[in-house]
Amino acid sequence: MALIEENDAQSALTQLRAYMAQQQLPVNSRLPTERELCQALGVTRTAVRKALATLEAEGQLWRHVGKGTFVGTRPIEDLTDIATITGRTNPVEVMRTRELIEPEIARLAALNATGRDIEEMRLCMAKSRAADTWRQYESWDNRLHRVIAESTQNKLLLALFDTLNSVRRAVAWGRLRHNKPRPDPDHHSFAEHEALVEAIAERDMDRAAQAMRRHLESVERNLLRRRTAGR
Repeated sequence: MALIEENDAQSALTQLRAYMAQQQLPVNSRLPTERELCQALGVTRTAVRKALATLEAEGQLWRHVGKGTFVGTRPIEDLTDIATITGRTNPVEVMRTRELIEPEIARLAALNATGRDIEEMRLCMAKSRAADTWRQYESWDNRLHRVIAESTQNKLLLALFDTLNSVRRAVAWGRLRHNKPRPDPDHHSFAEHEALVEAIAERDMDRAAQAMRRHLESVERNLLRRRTAGR
């Protein structure tokens, strides 16, 4: 029985490939329903489902619950839901993406930041140093990074930053626990933030980008160390 089912699934896959090639379906066009495909190909629904799953895994199809199955890879606009993105990524990918995007945000901030932007960056740094808890520190740290993104004066870049930041918050690094109630006075981010903001204030685009990259690399090292220690 298992062999028959496997043969049926392989037959359905072969016929489905031929059907799609013959129909010359454009990207993002919707396939017929499973029932219609069963009738057109002369195979069982189980076999059709297995064939569709194989083609989806290959990136030739994508599915939208309630709408149907479509030709091609899932379009970007279908990934704007944070939960969808979060389910497709991991902490390491998030940090790699931050290291690609945020240094360029810092570079553009050095070009476009206003005096008020820089004042707010310095306020965020002061508040983070004075934080009584890690939660307070993280709130001001998040605000600092967003002010830097805002100061680029680029709304699309800010939207990308906000999406990345939302994913970062949703993707878990595991149960990371702080062994102290608040950051130490010599916490690595304090000096790194100062170097970053000073580079922005001095309109040094290359130095701002480098400072942001060093800061993110330091954040990643510390997260990985805490994650390993918590196991």
